[in-house]
Amino acid sequence: MTDWAHLHAPSLADFEALAEAAYARLPKEFRALCEGVVIRVEDFPDDETMEAMGCETPFDLLGLFRGIGLAQGGAMMQTGQFPNMVWLYRRPILDYWAEHEESLGTLVTHVLVHEIGHHFGLSDDDMEAIEAAAS
Repeated sequence: MTDWAHLHAPSLADFEALAEAAYARLPKEFRALCEGVVIRVEDFPDDETMEAMGCETPFDLLGLFRGIGLAQGGAMMQTGQFPNMVWLYRRPILDYWAEHEESLGTLVTHVLVHEIGHHFGLSDDDMEAIEAAAS
């Protein structure tokens, strides 16, 4: 049995480790196509992102893909273009986790695959298959 009395909420570094582990479990072919995608972990989205996404609270957004996805012709970086990036937002993910019946690792994998899926223009069915392969 876990001794919950002495555990702390996962830190940003803990979340980065969860994201790295989730990424490492993704199918090799999928990871090969993700070359150059930067994964960042923050507590919350910044004000500009919240406004752009129409968020009412900082807990409305679990993750975000920002960049030019492969579906939009982003396979080759252009001069002056920022790298494609995926953000995972720790506090909203923890809040969601507290209210649902799934493991934190499963949830981080889900958000990561969903956001990377935007890079590829994947369907929900495609993303579910990738998540299942990473389990």
